[in-house]
Amino acid sequence: MKPTLVTGATGFVGWHVARTLLERGHRVRALTRGKPVPELDVEVVTGDLRDRASLDRAVAGCGAVFHVAADYRLWAKDPQELYRSNVDGTMHLLEASRDALVDRVVYTSTVGCIGVEGHAAGTEDAATTLDGMQGAYKRSKYLAELAVINFAHTGFPVVIVNPTAPVGDHDFKPTPTGKITLDYLTGQMPAFVDTGLNLVDVRDVAQGHLLALDHGRSAERYILGAENLTLEGICQILEEVSGRPAPKLRIPHWVAYMAGYASSAWASVSGEPPRVPIDAVRMSAKKMWVSHEKATRQLGYQPGPAREALRRAVEWFREHGYT
Repeated sequence: MKPTLVTGATGFVGWHVARTLLERGHRVRALTRGKPVPELDVEVVTGDLRDRASLDRAVAGCGAVFHVAADYRLWAKDPQELYRSNVDGTMHLLEASRDALVDRVVYTSTVGCIGVEGHAAGTEDAATTLDGMQGAYKRSKYLAELAVINFAHTGFPVVIVNPTAPVGDHDFKPTPTGKITLDYLTGQMPAFVDTGLNLVDVRDVAQGHLLALDHGRSAERYILGAENLTLEGICQILEEVSGRPAPKLRIPHWVAYMAGYASSAWASVSGEPPRVPIDAVRMSAKKMWVSHEKATRQLGYQPGPAREALRRAVEWFREHGYT
């Protein structure tokens, strides 16, 4: 069996994709910057998305590629770093995969590229534009997704998946979504704003990646989500699974904006990531509620409720010294 390459296997979603592949009997090769992949028996290849030669070595002999890696930051001192990794790096990997005669690539985009307007749940067909993308992360992923679709239209098979807000165990960094849980557990969430997320178990997201490999249509995208929840509702679930009381104070968005501007302004001086990134505050002004019906219909994707994943996240953070 040819190896399957996973980029981002040292990160949250990528780690779960790699583990799921191993459970299915795949030989897994992981592209990392020299770091081992915790707990998993995979072949590690050192490389960087910005280094085309290292990608040629990584994809050599592979049958499939899961491109999960991304520069997932809602603030960066040099925003161009996100474009170099997320846009240029993605194109480098696709070109290397094509030249190595890889059978198929699954590209991990984000729900942030899905258009959401009004009270209707967003779908893969919802129109959006670059001007509608808040911040360098979402803009870079939007441009990368357009480039992937154009590349697929040349005849090379690439399927796009758009995970929503994954939660669960092994959120090493943690991701911005995992940080919501961690802030809750450490008492750094004294209040909440009126916003909404689509939460999904990271294990279901990993299964969705493999379903996309087997059944996805090239140049099409598939939302991998589960439950549309308000932030207040998420806090209520966290109260139940953690035993820690949920915050009761809901603050207006203008207060959050003030905190975001102040925090981001200080970050530009200190060089340290802001406690409240202004792009995160801007994103919170809209409930990112979407539908995964297309993935269910075309891929057979069947996610479970997010509660169990939040419980695993709480336990994992506590067991590994994050709290």
